[in-house]
Amino acid sequence: MNTGNAEVGMGDPLDEYLAIYDEAAGRVFVQLDAAIRQAAPELNTAIKYRLLSYTVDQDWRHWVCAVNATKSAVCLRFLWGVLLDDPLGVLRPGTSTLMTWDMPRDGDVDTAAVMTYVRNALATRDHFLANAEEISAAARARAQTR
Repeated sequence: MNTGNAEVGMGDPLDEYLAIYDEAAGRVFVQLDAAIRQAAPELNTAIKYRLLSYTVDQDWRHWVCAVNATKSAVCLRFLWGVLLDDPLGVLRPGTSTLMTWDMPRDGDVDTAAVMTYVRNALATRDHFLANAEEISAAARARAQTR
């Protein structure tokens, strides 16, 4: 397993993350982790920015997706979510380019749908990296009109 666990440095990042959260969130984290790894086994995993994060080639500044939990939901975050197709209409805006899919803490993960979103995020990565300034500026402009 290529975990890329440079920040925490102890063991499997998922196991470390599960120790922080309650059992309900943990069950969803396990399902999300399995779907993400199945969709993109090449991704590195580590706890970064207090998120269980997934990236390419240890590039933690440009992570592909990440998970965390709030009191009411488990959140699947996409750093450049504004570029993603959202056929299910599940993504809510965050900071300029970030989009988040909130999932019930006690629910089951739609593995096929998560895999589709993760693959889409990975497929748009090069475009985002090459055009990050323009994409961010356009996203900020759209956010001001919300």
